[in-house]
Amino acid sequence: MAKSGWGPAQAPRMNDATVVVTGANSGIGLATVRHLARLDAQVVMACRNAGAADRARADVLDSVPNARVDIVQLDLSDLASVRKGADEIADSYPVIDVLINNAGVMAGRHQLTADGFEMDFGTNFLGHYALTGLLLEPLLAARSARVVTVGSNAHRAGAVDFDDLGLDTSFTTSKAYARAKFAQLVFAVEFQRRLSAAGLSSPISVAAHPGATHSGVMRDSGAVMSWLFTTPSLHWIRRTFIMEGPEGALPSLRAATDPSVIGGQYYGPSGPMQFTGPPALALPSPRVVEPELGQRLWETAEELTGIRYPFTRTPQA
Repeated sequence: MAKSGWGPAQAPRMNDATVVVTGANSGIGLATVRHLARLDAQVVMACRNAGAADRARADVLDSVPNARVDIVQLDLSDLASVRKGADEIADSYPVIDVLINNAGVMAGRHQLTADGFEMDFGTNFLGHYALTGLLLEPLLAARSARVVTVGSNAHRAGAVDFDDLGLDTSFTTSKAYARAKFAQLVFAVEFQRRLSAAGLSSPISVAAHPGATHSGVMRDSGAVMSWLFTTPSLHWIRRTFIMEGPEGALPSLRAATDPSVIGGQYYGPSGPMQFTGPPALALPSPRVVEPELGQRLWETAEELTGIRYPFTRTPQA
């Protein structure tokens, strides 16, 4: 846990709150669920792999015996599954206080989702865009709701070429992942922009990133990281410069719970290069907040997913 600065002890109790966490069966997602369970939240684990989710839930209950944790099967790479899972969540939880869009993939090779989208973009961005829109009514029903988008500082290398959304001729692992994370943060900012334009004070849209945290995505991000994670003599580097899941989950936890958080903010580790340390306000790439880009990406997501959020007003150009 954080040695100084903001930590779980500063988070308020969440006795009456319902929190949905995607990708909750391992890594940062599972650590986030455990933090929330200790705060007595009702947690819904939205996971693709039901078996892995069952094992993760049992693991949470081992450490937090009174935890209230449910599972909903939901595959963000399949819009039909997103719709089915969102319907199940909304039927069971007509009021949602926090949605943490945590799940993330790094495909590693050119793959397509069930709907024909490039895998990283379709899962990390379009899947979460769709889920958030489908759960907007129960979020609007909460007195003070939040949507937390879990990004990555890899977004700084990202860009969206609207003429090559499939990356059919220009795919690389790093390019696809950075683009997806960039799109997620553009979404988080544009979502807050549209909420404000609609005169809505709730939900608010907030973003976070875990810095350098031991996770499946980091482990699978290339030969160098694979070498780092599998070489025993390099354990000191991992211990010094890479956080474990409970620490890496703290930016998400702060974004989801801290009463001082306001819409449009971005949280990440406060240490050198934002790799490690207690969560604090961070600054995304300036390109993330460009209104024209936000509007175009939002309209693209509407067209690709067929999902339109029930806003009464949209931002003025």
